[in-house]
Amino acid sequence: MIRAYKFLMRPTVGQAAALAAMLADHCSLYNGALQERRDAYRHVSRASIRYGQQSAQLKAVDPERQGRWSFSSQQATLRRLDKAFQAFFRRIKA
Repeated sequence: MIRAYKFLMRPTVGQAAALAAMLADHCSLYNGALQERRDAYRHVSRASIRYGQQSAQLKAVDPERQGRWSFSSQQATLRRLDKAFQAFFRRIKA
């Protein structure tokens, strides 16, 4: 039996601001990682950057961001990007 739970969020003003800041940081992380992959593919003889490389760079690049948000949530953002890239190239091959 499959069940789904729906939780209604009613954040306070401070929590809503923190959620908006987290969303903005994750968007900039995703877009920055995407740009890095696109640049590497275009300029470095079609080199491919993987999740592991970007995850290793994550701690060194922005230590301030590390203190604000969970490292695992940032890794999940990078995994989502890696999964999108893998699906894109899989569709091109097919």
